[in-house]
Amino acid sequence: MNEYVGFAITVFMGFFAIMNPISNLSVFLNLTDGADEETKKRINKKAIFTAFTVVVVFMLLGEIIFNIFGITLPAFKITGGVLVFLVGFDMINSKRSPSKQLNKVHIDEDLAISPLAIPMLAGPGAIVTAMNFVSKNTWTHSAIVILVFGLVCFLNYLVFSASKMLIKRLGHNVIAVISKLMGLIIAIIGTDMVIQGLKLSFPLLN
Repeated sequence: MNEYVGFAITVFMGFFAIMNPISNLSVFLNLTDGADEETKKRINKKAIFTAFTVVVVFMLLGEIIFNIFGITLPAFKITGGVLVFLVGFDMINSKRSPSKQLNKVHIDEDLAISPLAIPMLAGPGAIVTAMNFVSKNTWTHSAIVILVFGLVCFLNYLVFSASKMLIKRLGHNVIAVISKLMGLIIAIIGTDMVIQGLKLSFPLLN
């Protein structure tokens, strides 16, 4: 039993570090800026469900999927890194317009799938981490990984759901500053993913 508890804690810390709800909140607020609460709820649910489904599928069938499509881990990391960098870059350069603050605007709800679910929530880091946790382990370990990942997804859902309250408490200006800082961090994470992918492709770079 102690072995399973220790394993669950390790898995939780790994997923929580990669899918940090605070960092993801800034992305969520930036992408849904100006949307009404019902739209935000739909985007929130769709993003969390999509991220959970994608990662669980890769947990169970990741190696098979990679082999079928001839996907290599370096290519996966580089592509995911570029996508993550672009999201961070967009957050750094985004500006709020007065009309957007006062009026409801149309939001493309497909953003729940990309870039929110993929690659921000279910990015290369989360997928590779999940695959590593379930590789060469028992079905009990795999079940623990799925449950813990579901818990981390639920924590992200709760944080996204509380976005309205956080905006009221902190104010748009503070949220904007946090969003810029998180955008910078996310862009750096994306750059690091690309570097790691290049190192895997070209061992001489290590």
